[in-house]
Amino acid sequence: MADSAAPTSRPTTRFSDTLRAENAETWEAAATHRFVTELFAGTLPDENMATYLVQDYRFADGFMALLGAAVATADNYDSRHRFAQFLGEVAGDEDTYFRQAAAELGADTSVPDTRATEGFKQLFADAADTRNYAAILGVLLVCEWLYLDWATRPENRDHGTAENGYPTRHVHAEWVRLHDYPGFHQLIDFLRAEIDRAGARSEEDAALARKYFRRTVDLELQFFGEHR
Repeated sequence: MADSAAPTSRPTTRFSDTLRAENAETWEAAATHRFVTELFAGTLPDENMATYLVQDYRFADGFMALLGAAVATADNYDSRHRFAQFLGEVAGDEDTYFRQAAAELGADTSVPDTRATEGFKQLFADAADTRNYAAILGVLLVCEWLYLDWATRPENRDHGTAENGYPTRHVHAEWVRLHDYPGFHQLIDFLRAEIDRAGARSEEDAALARKYFRRTVDLELQFFGEHR
């Protein structure tokens, strides 16, 4: 009598991995953009870094409102609590960095919004207005995961001038550090687990996550391109 082999289970691809794979070309272009490599090398002109930070800070208000929408639409206390913590981090260390870096670089804060900045403001408002957790996560995951990716990539670190692969100058190095510390890595793990769970709830949730994930990746690449 032949031995009957136990059925083997096939590994399941995570929804978050699928979303990234579906946008791989744009994601790669953003994560390895000239803006990023020059940031690590310390050769990014001050004018470019200054305008980038000014524009990024322009949609910080909308981003915090989107985090508030995540708190409101999450379906359990632990998730709400984590988003509340993250909201405090954005309003704390990151806000301090923006203000200090803008002053150091002599940034002109009167410049008009760029097209990508206008796009991000509209994106955050649109996602919040859906009152759909999966849609909101589709935006938040890209905004954080893409930054973790470029901040930790070995090929980007190869351009770094400090021993740890970071840039030497503080205004550059601190922007990398804000997207590469243990708590930030844990945040990405949390966001990925949440969108994996939310995307599995229904076809509608998965479709909204896809739609907003793609819009965000496209805007991230456009934003880098506007500043280098």
